[in-house]
Amino acid sequence: MKLFIEVTIQTFLAFFSILFITRILGRQQVAQLTVFEYINGITFGSIAATLATDTNQKTWQHLIGLFLFGALTFLMSYICEKNRNASKIIQGEPVIVIENGKILEENLLKFHYTVDDLTHLLRKKDIFDLNTVRYGILETTGELSILKNDDSQMYLQKEVVITGNIIYENLRKRNLDVKWLLDNLSFMGVKDIKDVFFAYLDDNNNLFVDKMEDHFKKQNDIIE
Repeated sequence: MKLFIEVTIQTFLAFFSILFITRILGRQQVAQLTVFEYINGITFGSIAATLATDTNQKTWQHLIGLFLFGALTFLMSYICEKNRNASKIIQGEPVIVIENGKILEENLLKFHYTVDDLTHLLRKKDIFDLNTVRYGILETTGELSILKNDDSQMYLQKEVVITGNIIYENLRKRNLDVKWLLDNLSFMGVKDIKDVFFAYLDDNNNLFVDKMEDHFKKQNDIIE
């Protein structure tokens, strides 16, 4: 009976601890997962399961481990938000694997994907002819995003600022420099690059900017 009560209490602790931590970490943990998030999810489950059923060790030891792992996960997420290079190392980045109907073999093999894997993902998108694909992008979640040739009003955007950090590589790919970017941002009323949450270029190098503070009227809850 004592063992049953102990397991019951530990199970409640594990359940509500996981619920609390995932609420703090955000919805990304339950959306399409990157490899980093997938491994985190497994580890969270393993620690929580041990907390719920292991009566050989003290409960607080498992609880500290669970919250410490949650804190480390939150720290990594925060670093990824603030540092583009760290995000690329920890979470990876999307990569183009198809361009104008041609498979970019080096990019595909870099992530250990075979042609069969790629064609499987294409069929899931109802794509049966590579020539209809303008761009195919392998996302960090393992999904394939497609831009078709007949999507005449769409384009492949190039991010040039993410959370106040300039993406120099993408500027160079468009033969642009930081001065051009800062001049255009200044013309658009942006005084400090840190005020930019997200900025990107279209195919014609038109700059689109989303600021940290958009000053929208506060929205009501969707569900009342």
